[in-house]
This record gives sequence, structure tokens and C-alpha cells, in this order.
Amino acid sequence: PTHSSQHGASYAAEKEAEGGRKKEFSALQSILSSFAGPQSKQQTIVLLNNQTTTRANMAAIISQAIPETVDGVEMPKSKRPSDSAFKQQRLPAWQPVLTAGTVLPAFFLIGVLFIPIGALLLISSNSINEFVYDYTHCKPNMGNQSCAEVISASPGTSCSCVIHFELEKDFHDKVYLYYGLTNYYQNHRRYVKSRDDDQLLGRLSPVPSSDCAPFAYADDEERIPIAPCGAIANSLFSDKFDLRSETLGQDVPLLQTEIAWPSDRQIKFRNPDGDLKEALRGFQRPKAWTRDLWQLDEVNKDNNGFQNEDLIVWMRTAALPTFRKLHRRIDHSQDQFKDGLMKGNYTLTVEYSYSVIEFEGTKKFILSTTSILGGKNPFLGFAYIVVGSVCLLLGCVLLIIHLKCSKTNGGISSVHQRSSSRP
Repeated sequence: PTHSSQHGASYAAEKEAEGGRKKEFSALQSILSSFAGPQSKQQTIVLLNNQTTTRANMAAIISQAIPETVDGVEMPKSKRPSDSAFKQQRLPAWQPVLTAGTVLPAFFLIGVLFIPIGALLLISSNSINEFVYDYTHCKPNMGNQSCAEVISASPGTSCSCVIHFELEKDFHDKVYLYYGLTNYYQNHRRYVKSRDDDQLLGRLSPVPSSDCAPFAYADDEERIPIAPCGAIANSLFSDKFDLRSETLGQDVPLLQTEIAWPSDRQIKFRNPDGDLKEALRGFQRPKAWTRDLWQLDEVNKDNNGFQNEDLIVWMRTAALPTFRKLHRRIDHSQDQFKDGLMKGNYTLTVEYSYSVIEFEGTKKFILSTTSILGGKNPFLGFAYIVVGSVCLLLGCVLLIIHLKCSKTNGGISSVHQRSSSRP
């Protein structure tokens, strides 16, 4: 009986091994059917059906049966990353352990550094003299309507208004004239991309960029291209300012150059070779412009075309709907203005041509000095002070919590590892 039972167990084991072998053969046959040719596949199946074939022989059979190429096309390589420290993410890394001893000093250090820095930034910003005047609804000398209403009712007409104001402080050092706009979304996606950079580099083409539409052609039927094309150039700020000192009895000299970034003037904007007017023959000015591209600066002929600095400043779009852009510099080479603008009465004459009331916007005239950090901007100083104060407050709160609620290891060390409450 014992011999028969052993014989039955051996027979069952052989059957199980044979079943596993058949599964392996069927899997290998399915693999070979997709790679090997008919004759090679038939020979391989005969070898696999041989009961004396070992697993080592199977690997050799498969390597011979599967070709390196299929119909002359190389087999795709494996997409498995190489076994390197970088690709397998085994590079050494430093992970800081956030404890009270590391976090609390960091909070106090940030607070001690940020508050004085914020105070210095705030003092620097407050030292800048600035005069801001909203002239959106200024009125001409004749009539009851404002210039904004006149321009809105009859686009293309001219309107001039005179503004009298007083500077209560001396504006020392260099003084700059800005214009400011509100509720003007230059950051709109379609507005930002509505330009042709090839045109702005002086490479004129009769087919402007598709991004300029619908400001690419002056006439859709005749297909006359616009230069510069796009919504940004079409909406160029066009108001003009004349400033006069009533105290000195003379005009304040304003410079139109060196108001754009040097990188923009020298790299991003170029004029085509040769005479600008001849190069632009066959092109039309933007629909909203009243002057041609070569007539933007009637005083300085070198400040025309795509390198006109008013155009360059406007083409650098603002990130926020309320912004200001540099418009003119005070010429401090004259003796009366070498120290800046002195306090007194001034007259501003505005040639009003840019309408903003359609989108409920406003326009501002700004006179400002600068510091080593730029124009007036108290936000940065307040931000540093607030962040520093919050860090100091959090440091104090966490320090109190740490001193009162932290646990020591003295009681734990006195307990034996094998101690137990059970007898």
C-alpha cells in the first residue's frame, strides 16, 4: 500500500509538470507566431514538443527563431530607463528635519532682516516727489463739452485743453513725465499676441502674421498690408503734452529719446534698410493713426519708424489694468532746469486725441522723480514689513508652545525596556 501511494504521488507530480510545460509551450508558440517565418516556426515547434528539450535550450531556440528585423525594419528598442542613479532616482538627497531648533531661528532671522529692509524701501519710496493729475474730463476753452465727449462723438477731430496746476515742492534731480491709464487690459491674451515681430525687426512682407487679424490689412478686398500691424500698434497712445513754467515764464524742455529700454531699441525693433518712406511703399498705416510711421517724431528724424521710442514703450504691454508708461524726460541741460523742477505754477496743454471713456477708463498726467530703486512704489516696503512681522509673531508663538508643551526624554529613559504592568 505504501508503494502504491508513493507511485500515485509521483504520477500526479509528473502530470502537473507536464501541464506547466504545455502552458509554457503554448505561450512560446504564440510569441513565435508573430515574429518567425512559417518554416522557422514549424521547426521550432517540433523542437519544443521534444520532451528532452531543457529550459536552457528554449532560450537558444527563441533567440534563433526571433529575427532582429521584421520585413527590413528594425525592432523597436525597449523604453525601459537605463539602470543609472539619475534615471532610477537613487541620487543622494538632503532632506532637512524640521525641528524647533531649526524652524524657530529661521522665523526670527527672517523677521529681523525683512523689517529693516522694508523700512528702507518705504523711506526710499516716500522720498520720491510725485504729482498726479487726472485729465480724463478736461474741457477746452470754448464749449461745455469735455474733450472726451467731443472725441467720442466725432472720432478723428482735434481737441485741446489747458490745465493749470501748482507744484508745492521742489522736484530735485531728474524729473520724468508719465501718462497713466486705468481699466485698460493690455494683458488680454489676444491683445498681447496681436503683433508681427518680423515687421518690428524691419523684415517687411506683403503677408503679415495671422496674429495681427483683424488689424492686418487696411482693405480686405485689396489686401493692402498694415505696418505696423496688430491691435497693440493700432491702439498707440496719441495724446501730446506741452509743459510751461509760469513762474519762469518759459516752456519746460521735454525729450522724447532714451525713454525705452536699451535692449528694445537696439535688438527687438529695427527699421528696414534704405529710405523708410520708400521701404513702406505698398503698406498702410494703422487704422486709428493720424500720421504715417515715418512722421511720428517731426523734430528728430532718427526717432521714426519701428524704432520710434513712443511706439517701443507702448508695445511693451503692461501686466495690470492700471499702469503708467514713461512718456518724456525733462531736459536738465538748460540752466533753469539743471536742478530739476522748482515749486511754482505750471500750465499743461494737452492735445487730446485718445478716448478712454468707452471702456470706463481714466487718463492721468504724472510728474515724478526717481530713486536708485526706480519710481514710487510703497507696496514692496509694506510687503517686507508685513512678512517680517508675521514671521516674528509666529516665532514667538511657536517658542511659547515649544517651552510649555514639549516633552522631555527623562521619564522615558528611566523605564526599563522589559518592564511590564503585568505581574
